Amino acid sequence: MKLVLATRNVHKLREFETLLAPHEIVELPAAAELPPETADSFADNALDKARTAARATGLPAIGDDSGIEAAALGGAPGVRSARYAGEDATDAENLAKLLREAPAGSPLAYVCALAFVAADGGAEQVVEGRCTGTLDSDPRGDGGFGYDPAFLPDDIRDGRTMAQLRPDEKDAISHRGRAARELLRLLDS
Repeated sequence: MKLVLATRNVHKLREFETLLAPHEIVELPAAAELPPETADSFADNALDKARTAARATGLPAIGDDSGIEAAALGGAPGVRSARYAGEDATDAENLAKLLREAPAGSPLAYVCALAFVAADGGAEQVVEGRCTGTLDSDPRGDGGFGYDPAFLPDDIRDGRTMAQLRPDEKDAISHRGRAARELLRLLDS
């Protein structure tokens, strides 16, 4: 099935091309405008994006919203993960703010809501994937993006951060990997 991905993030596009194979993931056309992420939940933001992409393209669409939740910060940055240090903040600035505000060793969870909207505006499904871990005060690794250099996943206990994992290792445990596998089960049933 051909699915349009409602994102401008090239990292996510590449990730979902692998995670949702054999389905063909196509880029959102440049003319299609994505809605702002103004909802209070990952699921609502993901649905807004998928609905917009399906209407703009006439194709079945998937939208995701994902981020990191720090228990020490009451779940922040949450849906504001990409804008945690400000509207135009870089990944490095967002990570630096998290490291200043949350203590090393504190529990974290990556969350991904993945929404599917049929081309005809009919069927809608939302699935969620989670990956738990702890905050490391010494960011390292050049794989991944965002908060990966300081995220020590619970599923791998050898001291490597998400940014140090091979792509196949990360896909097996990541929030996006888990959500994508759940979505594949729904699409294939």
